[in-house]
Amino acid sequence: MTTDVRNFGATRPRDGKLARLLRRIALLRESPVGMIGAGLVLFWILVAILAPLISPYDPNANDFEIARDWYPSARHWLGTDNQSRDLLSRIIWGSRTVLIVAPTAVGCAYVIGCLMGLLAGYYRGWVDLVVMRISDIILSFPVIILYMIIIANFGPSAFNIILAVTFIAAPQITRIVRGLTLELRERDYVAAAKMRGESAWYIMLVEILPNARGPLIVDACLRMGYTTIAIGVLGFLGLGLPPPDPDWGGMVKDSYALMSTYPLMSIIPCMAISSLVVGFNLLADGIREIGLRD
Repeated sequence: MTTDVRNFGATRPRDGKLARLLRRIALLRESPVGMIGAGLVLFWILVAILAPLISPYDPNANDFEIARDWYPSARHWLGTDNQSRDLLSRIIWGSRTVLIVAPTAVGCAYVIGCLMGLLAGYYRGWVDLVVMRISDIILSFPVIILYMIIIANFGPSAFNIILAVTFIAAPQITRIVRGLTLELRERDYVAAAKMRGESAWYIMLVEILPNARGPLIVDACLRMGYTTIAIGVLGFLGLGLPPPDPDWGGMVKDSYALMSTYPLMSIIPCMAISSLVVGFNLLADGIREIGLRD
């Protein structure tokens, strides 16, 4: 009696992936925490997309007619900054900065981290040793110091922020993917793929990585929040986007000297950063809750 090797391990659920995805999205509605998080994130995504339409002023335009009259008014709903620029417009356009730089940086970090983690966990041996020692060296440095070193040497720009986040986050992702790969490489469907003669890259990218997506999606949401904070911190330290580009962290820095006389100038961008970070964290909690139910 012969056995078709290609059918070996077919009990692994491969069919109905779209149906499972739609079911999980529907389950998100049953998670109040996840819905709140998704609402906050979706709100800022819409603000960023519609910035040219909903922004009342050019974010870099100075209204010198109301110089030193920074408080909210019918003309400027959230007031102006110390250079008489409309705060609402700068908050709206600043959301574009965060929601372009942060996902790009996290995406690049995941590409590198997943590849390195898969190689280390699948091959083990000297590959695992080299990859993990490099990761340990990078992770041994304080994160903020690494950010400052990279940005100070290459200059403040969106590209260099993405480079810094990728360099720092990739080793963290590598450790997560390696741990998942060490577990999943022993599953029956991986053994079936080896018996079919599939290549190592096929097994890693098609058999192992998709089955590790649950924890990675949750981590990606949390990491988006961390990256949002990092972008804000770099802007506050003067290492974010070069002026006059609207940057939430840079807005806090510009208004720091006026904290005692006009705290609203700092509070508004801080609230923007906090709401987006809370949104990503709550969304991660909702997705984790869905994963435990499914």
